[in-house]
Amino acid sequence: RFEIDGFEDFREVALGDAFRVVDLEINQVVTLIHLVTDARKHVHLAAELQQVVIVAEAAGINFKFNHARQTSDSRADGKENNAWGDQDDQESINAIRAGIDAGMNWIDTAMVYGHGHSEKIVGQAIVGLTNKPYVFTKCSRLRGEDGSLIGVLKADSIRKECEQSLRNLNVETIDLYQIHWPIPVEDIEEGWETLAKLKAEGKVRNIGVSNFNVEQMKRIQVIAPITSLQPPYSLIRRDIEAEILPFVGENNIGILAYSPMASGLLSGKMTRERIENFPDNDWRKKRDFFQEPMLSHNLAIAEKLKEIGAKYGRTAGEAAIAWTLRRPEVTAAIVGIRTAEQVNGVIGAGEFRLSDDEIRELEAV
Repeated sequence: RFEIDGFEDFREVALGDAFRVVDLEINQVVTLIHLVTDARKHVHLAAELQQVVIVAEAAGINFKFNHARQTSDSRADGKENNAWGDQDDQESINAIRAGIDAGMNWIDTAMVYGHGHSEKIVGQAIVGLTNKPYVFTKCSRLRGEDGSLIGVLKADSIRKECEQSLRNLNVETIDLYQIHWPIPVEDIEEGWETLAKLKAEGKVRNIGVSNFNVEQMKRIQVIAPITSLQPPYSLIRRDIEAEILPFVGENNIGILAYSPMASGLLSGKMTRERIENFPDNDWRKKRDFFQEPMLSHNLAIAEKLKEIGAKYGRTAGEAAIAWTLRRPEVTAAIVGIRTAEQVNGVIGAGEFRLSDDEIRELEAV
């Protein structure tokens, strides 16, 4: 969670994987804060925040794209000074294509990631491919007049987002269109009804939600069936097991689990030294599960994942993803990569199956 002189509207929404990886719903303010020395000292008033947005747009914007989930943050010139380091667009495109060549068959993104830039990168990556992946994206997160991130679930707004996403992605139909967050909660019915109408009109093929709880899903499913839910799920974040997994199982709702490797913590590559040397602008440095008393336990889980994976020539990350996929309610796991080379560290999870004994070992740590 970013806190900038009292402004706290930077919401962490998807904790990612071994390489990156997190989907941060953050506005342009954060981009500039990583570009300008001591920016925190100068961001005080709403008017100044708006100016930050203007300057950030000129300097280059954050973007996030996902294949199962591919994610990166980039400036327009291919350089950036933000929480995730340098990333250029061509490298991102190469990563997507390498994933597709290896057998990945869907990409998840959102309009809010880079205010459309992520979707455009995905569109560029898949253009001309004969074996095109399914394309998923999300709506309802916009930037307000003061530059802060807001939730909008009004029909006219969602329709405008959908049309823009179709243009960005360069597709005629979106394979899965999702409400990103149930915010504002009083408008979820209006938002869901709009998605149902977009499906009926052929703009989207399937409709789903992200970050909804059971009560919220019950409210909207009377309007139209829910294809899928995106929640966080990993060995160190198992909240959905109590209520959400039983509900989706009973209602034939697929789970697209994000953060199966807990932002790299379960990748087998994370160490105390690495965490201690995170730059100050890396959000993980202050995250509770990267700190004691949770850190020792989480690193112990990562070591057990490494031990089990090694028996089969698999990475700890692949073992972590396989644990997430063990549940029949989980349709797929969203995993982030930043380079073509990193595909090999995660692709094996799709076929890797943990034994019951190995699952018990992991859950007993």
